[in-house]
Amino acid sequence: MSNYKYIKWFNEINKDNISLVGGKGANLGELTIKGVNVPPGFCITAPAYTYFINSANLDDGIKKIVKGLNIEDSNELQEKSAEIRKLIEEADIPEELVKEIENAYLEFSEKVNLQNPRVAIRSSATAEDLPDASFAGQQDTYLHIKGVKEVIQYAKKCWASLWTGRAIYYREKKGFDHFIVSLSVVVQKMVNSKISGVMFTANPITNDSKEIMINASWGLGESVVSGTVTPDEFIVNKEGLSIVEKNIAEKNTMIIEKEEGIGTIEVKVKDILGENAVNAQCISDEEVKNLANSGITIEKLYNSPQDIEWAIDNDTEELYILQSRPITTLKDKKEEVVEVKKEKVVLVKGLAASPGMGAGKVRNIKDINEISKVQEGDILVTTMTNPDMVPAMRRAKAVVTDEGGRTCHAAIVSRELGIPCIVGAKNASKILEDEKVITVDATRGVVYDGKVIDEDKESKKEQSGNISINEELLHQLAPITGTKIYMNLGEPSIIDKYKHLPFDGIGLMRTEFIFTNLVGAHPMYLLKTGQEKLFIEKMAEGITKVAQKIYPRPLVVRLSDFRTNEFRGLKGGEEVEPVENNPMIGWRGVSRYISPEYEEGFRLECKAIRKVREEYGLINVWTMLPFVRTTWELKKAKEIMASEGLVQSNNFKIWIMAEVPSVIFQAEEFAQLVDGFSIGSNDLTQLILGADRDSGILNSMGYFDERDPAVKKAISTLIKAAHKYGKIVSICGQGPSLYPEFAEFLVKEGIDSMSINPDTVAYTRKLVAQVEQKIILSKLRGE
Repeated sequence: MSNYKYIKWFNEINKDNISLVGGKGANLGELTIKGVNVPPGFCITAPAYTYFINSANLDDGIKKIVKGLNIEDSNELQEKSAEIRKLIEEADIPEELVKEIENAYLEFSEKVNLQNPRVAIRSSATAEDLPDASFAGQQDTYLHIKGVKEVIQYAKKCWASLWTGRAIYYREKKGFDHFIVSLSVVVQKMVNSKISGVMFTANPITNDSKEIMINASWGLGESVVSGTVTPDEFIVNKEGLSIVEKNIAEKNTMIIEKEEGIGTIEVKVKDILGENAVNAQCISDEEVKNLANSGITIEKLYNSPQDIEWAIDNDTEELYILQSRPITTLKDKKEEVVEVKKEKVVLVKGLAASPGMGAGKVRNIKDINEISKVQEGDILVTTMTNPDMVPAMRRAKAVVTDEGGRTCHAAIVSRELGIPCIVGAKNASKILEDEKVITVDATRGVVYDGKVIDEDKESKKEQSGNISINEELLHQLAPITGTKIYMNLGEPSIIDKYKHLPFDGIGLMRTEFIFTNLVGAHPMYLLKTGQEKLFIEKMAEGITKVAQKIYPRPLVVRLSDFRTNEFRGLKGGEEVEPVENNPMIGWRGVSRYISPEYEEGFRLECKAIRKVREEYGLINVWTMLPFVRTTWELKKAKEIMASEGLVQSNNFKIWIMAEVPSVIFQAEEFAQLVDGFSIGSNDLTQLILGADRDSGILNSMGYFDERDPAVKKAISTLIKAAHKYGKIVSICGQGPSLYPEFAEFLVKEGIDSMSINPDTVAYTRKLVAQVEQKIILSKLRGE
């Protein structure tokens, strides 16, 4: 463990630390811990950003600028964004924080055995790379930065980039509160890339999970991600690693390190590598297969399809994984294709990057200053997209670019926005003139002259060129299941996006986002400084927002389950939290609640719950206690809750997490004390098998698997004991939606509900319905 207050090394963080180091930082830590070859580095934590903003008294100034902002006015958005960034870049960083960054960079230099090593400075937002949003390109990255002064300078630029026009617009559209999203800065060893690119471990165009898509080009990967070059593209079949499709592009430009000074420069490929390199395959078939194999390994570590950035070092030929995040744009099935008339003239062809079809007038955008020209229903045509163009993309019926591959920023954002997109169309911006009416068929990768959509086939409710049905009505038609399908939720502000999904309630609402983003400080610190009302108000505010949206469906709120290392990251946490050698099985959950050192903090959580239920009448709010070990500690915690007005009854349910084997061994005793259990399959598997869930070695060997007979036996034991006393058993996690046979096992054993992430709610409901029907059929057939 480091002695820094605002610095975390990659090997100190994991996927549970998004609130501390953002999505990018948490993923890099997770990859490092799991043994993936990641360039080393450290994170300047999100609390450092908050400390800087508060010390410079910038919060009120930013709020004044943002107040009343019309994000659809591109000019106003850019002007206000520039004002905020100027405020941040001209403010002084506290000396304490400057010293920590200086010392961390010097220590990093020693670790990599280089003097003033070149680094990449990357932004990592605390609402980034979540399963529902990619935040692709919303904040800035700076490459080939050298020396401690430059590291500090560009760290501040990263903080300022939290307020770019594109980031402000994106947060508004995604429903994220500007002032609860914070920013961590990733400082990472710079890879001198010979070849680099992006890999999707499921085909993002066809949604085929059996295929891997790899984009590759010369030099740094920024050219592929940003779309400044059309990369080589390879489709690899996961079984046997055969290359089933290969498209070798004309790669005219590449990004490399500047010869003098810091940063990067775009150059012509022919000037650096020779004329032949422009149309040559930049990565060998063998390297493609090795890369695909690495992708499969990483996908297994995360148990979900991944969007991976990679690079091959020019000096060592070593493959580095620069980033891995969940793919946020996969759909359950291909969109229905709108038929076109037979008489059609093809104007342009390119790569189908976001399926669908749309017709409209061309708006040919030469630079960012022209994006206000794009009106609702226009076709945005440009040489390459820029993240600042997201507001215009939102208004567009479709997007066509000259450059870019199917994993570039334009492709990802278009898929997320649900608009048709063709990339790599070469000379589209020259052929498609302003005001010209065209039809973009982004399923086939073709642009037609005029409007050639068959009006008889086109839906009256057209959305972004794709046939669509009212989303709420569609979800109402979801199959009815005997097993309840609950949803997991972390960030209260995104409930609007998911409130119409076909879920029966929220089976796990984590309070950690509320602690870090709405409250922002350690409960004991707030008590010490007389700010306990702030905690109660903010926690109640977050819970109320969700409870109101889903009422009368139940909302099961899991009270705080920070470990000591995570609590230390909150404001004031350093003063009250001990340093533990193994926080995973340390002072957490109920053992914390009943401790004299935290009991008053737990009482604040109880007061917030009571406020929501009594003052706002939201009696659909229940509570869940995490990491329960013994019956006596549970009884003591319930006594504290009762003294705060939270008395267990028919109207107020108390659940516990079933994560520790002692709960299984004493299931009948626990069942007489609670209303329900939620199986925390990750921790339960870890503790039953004695297998660290973060161990890449054990994961790759197959040890960490919730389908293990011992884990399944534990689940079966718990369900039987709970049902003996009429109590509910749920499970939170992706296991049921990832493994159909595991879902079938749970249903057969009589699980009452499954709580899964929003992106798999509809799929899991269908899966459970199929399993239940299969069971019924088997009984009817006497099987």
